[in-house]
This record gives sequence, structure tokens and C-alpha cells, in this order.
Amino acid sequence: MPYPIEVRGLSKSYGDKLVIDDLTFVVEPGTVTGFLGPNGSGKSTTMRLIVGLDRPSGGTALIGGVEYAQLSKPLLTVGTLLDSEAVHPGRSAYNHLLYLARTQRIPVSRITEVLELVGLLDVSGERTGSFSLGMRKRLGIAAALLGDPAVLILDEPINGLDPDGIYWMRNLMKNLASEGRTVFVSSHLMGEMAQTADHLIVIDHGRLIAECTPAELIARSSRATVLVSSSDATSLAALIAAAGGSSDALGHDELTVHDLSAHQVGELAHQQHIAIYQLTPQEASLEEAFMTLTHLDDVEHDRPLVTHSLGQATT
Repeated sequence: MPYPIEVRGLSKSYGDKLVIDDLTFVVEPGTVTGFLGPNGSGKSTTMRLIVGLDRPSGGTALIGGVEYAQLSKPLLTVGTLLDSEAVHPGRSAYNHLLYLARTQRIPVSRITEVLELVGLLDVSGERTGSFSLGMRKRLGIAAALLGDPAVLILDEPINGLDPDGIYWMRNLMKNLASEGRTVFVSSHLMGEMAQTADHLIVIDHGRLIAECTPAELIARSSRATVLVSSSDATSLAALIAAAGGSSDALGHDELTVHDLSAHQVGELAHQQHIAIYQLTPQEASLEEAFMTLTHLDDVEHDRPLVTHSLGQATT
């Protein structure tokens, strides 16, 4: 059965400090959902609330329609990576997983399977205290996968991995989602999220500010730009301004043009017989869109960019 993650009106305060503020969203099965936000935005706290490590001050977090604490064998439903350092340094990788397997009556044969999957089988007998950050991260992923769960909740799983590890993790998350699993992953690596995530949930100051696809976020939060090199950048800049665009000088003959297409810039230059040496549309990035969105003022934060939560859509 599918196991969506449903967060409904979730709030969390520590004393008089409100960390999560009336947060509502749904993480659907069959997709990789990226969870983005600046440092201190409440991502890790939200994940902890979902799996019952903290109690909410208000609202609910449900996995497949029930709270995490109601799951009889949680590792068989939900795999989590919230802290890759939560391993006894004197225990081997194999024994760490053996301890987890025995708490849920998971077959011992599964330990070898996940160790091989994450590339740690050859070092499974070594103490984890000697592991690098990347190796500890792989062990955490092995623990998350141990129960062959329908839901994966992963907090910064890519951090500490080398390029091969990042590529492997990207494909692993996509493959898990393609099997119908719910994959909810936080990351600060915007380039990776752009390549991996099918859907994004963005929060800031504990509040939802966007819920959309990466392409939608880029389209709505980034300005279109065109790089142009010409025989008369000064005159062309004036024409661009008169047409409703703006430009920044990069050199004596180069401009970065905002709010006009390459076609429009080319037409303006042609009308005034200005020679064009280069005319290149610039692709906006998820990182640029994220920075733009999270630096909006508080008035804009009152209105999420795109919301699809609980079957409703608002813009």
C-alpha cells in the first residue's frame, strides 16, 4: 500500500521560540521530494516531528494515515537517516545493523544485502569509529534501507559523499521512488536537487514558502537573462531600457540583459544596425531561484509560491 507523509498544521515551539509555524504539506509516494530551506529554517525539526522524536506543539504528522508511534514495526515501514553520527564508534558496521535487525525481527541475510548495496561489505567488520564521514553516511543509508521500507526520510544524505557516491545516491533515490516508495530528502546541494527531485517543499522560519516542481520554482523565482556582445553596448543598453528591460555591463562590449528574450534583443539591435557578436540565453539555476525566494521580505512569505498540499492548489 502507498504511504504518503501528511503534515497538517504542524507547529513546534521551544519555550517562547516558534520553530515550526502551521506547516502543511504532503509527500506523495512514487516521487523524490526535496526538502529545502536555509540553515535554521526548521527542516531537521520537521523530520524529527514526523518520526516522533519530538512532540508537536500543534497539528499532526502522519505516515500512511497514522502517527509514527502507532507503527508496530517502524523500520519495516519507515527508513530514516537523521544523524549519521548516531553509531557507537566501537561497534562494527555489521554489528550496528545486526542490533537494529534484531529489534524488528529482520532476517540477518538482509544485513549483507544492504552492506553490499551501499558499498561497505568489505569493511563490515571494521569499527565505525575509523570510518570517514562518507562511510558513516553510507552506513546510515544501509540502516535506513534495512527493513526494505516503503518510506525513506533522509536528512542531508549526500553530505560527505565523494562524486561517485553522490552519483550513486542520486540514482538510488530515483530507483526507490520508481518502485512506488515515498522518498523525502533534505539537502543544501541545489545542483543535486535540480537533478534528483521531482517535487520540492521549501520552508523558511518554519513556514511553507513554496511547494512545486524544480522547473516551476526556477520559472517563478528567477529572472530570464541573455548574454549579448555587440558593436555598441551603450546604445543597445539604452534601447533595452526603452523596451522595458534592463542590463548590466560586463565589459566594453558585453551586457547581461534581464526581462527581454534573445529574440527581442536581436530585433532591437537589428533595427538600429548594431552588429551582434554573441547572443546567448542564460539558463536560470535552482540555486539562484532558491536564493531569490528565501530572501523575499516577510510580506511575501505570508503567501506560498505554489501549494499542492492536501489536493488543493493555490498560487
